[in-house]
Amino acid sequence: MTTIAVIDYDMGNLHSVCKGLQNAGAQTVVSDQATVMDQADGIVLPGVGAFDPAMDHLRSRQLEPVIIRTLQTGKPFLGICLGLQVLFEGSEEGNEPGLGIFQGTVRRFAPEPELTIPHMGWNQLQISDPQQPLWQDLPAHPWVYFVHSYYVAPEDESIVAATTTHGRQTVTAAIASGNIFAVQFHPEKSSLAGLQLLSNFVNRVKAQKQSPLVQR
Repeated sequence: MTTIAVIDYDMGNLHSVCKGLQNAGAQTVVSDQATVMDQADGIVLPGVGAFDPAMDHLRSRQLEPVIIRTLQTGKPFLGICLGLQVLFEGSEEGNEPGLGIFQGTVRRFAPEPELTIPHMGWNQLQISDPQQPLWQDLPAHPWVYFVHSYYVAPEDESIVAATTTHGRQTVTAAIASGNIFAVQFHPEKSSLAGLQLLSNFVNRVKAQKQSPLVQR
């Protein structure tokens, strides 16, 4: 059985994420323990809330070095919402440094007349990297569910795997780099498209478990 560790750092309800992964054929373990993550075949870092408390919680549990080490091993990783944002250097929302896996910062949507912030509800993706395995069997412009006031602005635009447009602002909705995939939207709340993405992630974890050199 393929085992995926879902990192618990008190930043959101993990039940829906676990259910989606289980429906795709994975066994999930919710934990904040390094040994569990070391033994798992894949890692998911979900999260909702504010940037600084998220980093405080990760550091208070000594999870920062564990996550960085896990990413460096090539183990498949999926970040969701706040789990995407903390991969960057910092946020306009607060003062705490992020994990710094990628260069760039987390920015707040600029105000526009009649623009609602947070960006909440269904919106379409513009997929930048259609060959990315996590998009397999998804439509060209899938509808997914967002809840956020901030978005990541990577310095290296080549890692952007999808964007979305809110008002007049087109922002990063997903990144992909090697074993790391992360999304701003909530796949667990995104109906069939989201469940397909979670299934694709589980399939990737299974493939890498069977052939450890499989990576993109």
